[in-house]
Amino acid sequence: MIPQFSIIIPTGRQPALLLRCLDALGRQTLPRNQFELIVVDDANTPETAAAVDLFARQIARSGGPLEVRYLAQPAERGFAAARNRGWQAARGKVVAFTDDDCIPKANWLLTVLPSFERGAQVVTGQMHLTDGTLASQKKNLHWKSNELISANCFCRKTALERVGGFGEAFDLAWREDQDLQFKFTGAGIPITKCPEAVVVHPTPDQSWYGPLPNGRRSRYDALLYKRHPDLFRQRIEADQTHVLEYYASVLGVVLGVSGILASNTTLVILGFGIWILLSVSLIRQQIPNRGNTRLLQAVLMALVTPFLAVYWRL
Repeated sequence: MIPQFSIIIPTGRQPALLLRCLDALGRQTLPRNQFELIVVDDANTPETAAAVDLFARQIARSGGPLEVRYLAQPAERGFAAARNRGWQAARGKVVAFTDDDCIPKANWLLTVLPSFERGAQVVTGQMHLTDGTLASQKKNLHWKSNELISANCFCRKTALERVGGFGEAFDLAWREDQDLQFKFTGAGIPITKCPEAVVVHPTPDQSWYGPLPNGRRSRYDALLYKRHPDLFRQRIEADQTHVLEYYASVLGVVLGVSGILASNTTLVILGFGIWILLSVSLIRQQIPNRGNTRLLQAVLMALVTPFLAVYWRL
């Protein structure tokens, strides 16, 4: 029997989170004979293979007819390439995508099925961060406005074949979903929203400096613009306020240091005055709404981020 859905889960060195995701998928209210699971291991590690094998044995003991497949990537190439490997091996009519650190709701597949019965080609669901912080609330609003989310989307396999799937040059988890979205738009394939198809994304634990490397993602903005310049201008909202703040902070430090070297008191006061004012503003943005227990982290992030952001942008 050809399943209705093939669920693709790209993963890499996160066996515990992967098992959590697989457990949620095993609890879907849609009958198990109507979908299959395909795990694509981008890191090709024995720990991930063992985790998938453990889950498959648990499913077999429960008596459910759910097919679970494990595919190891020959080389680590990023989640876009892993997703392509998965959907190309899929047997289902509709390919569903989520990530290993996500938890699809139990009715995830069942709620989206009517959309495809009505003829939909591509459907995107809704993502939810759950920690209640101001940053998470903003992220939830951002996701709500997105036309396609790679961790919660459904595509007919024929639609993916028509546009060639994900762009594998996006080898970090950034802008690959917008690239696919723009491909569908260019091919005249409509994208439907199904907010009832919810995937929960628990806020990951990370060190205070964890967000700093994210500045590298700005180079993928350039790649997306190069491929889809008109759609990029129309659909991608640029946060120019932050960009200007970062440049002004760096410029303030440069002016202040130049003033010291030139023994120019006015330039020192002006330059470091600009830097201090902007740093205070950035610190206020960094402080989480759960109190001041991470004040030192917020200060360090605010002081370092402008320099890294300008570096990666240049």
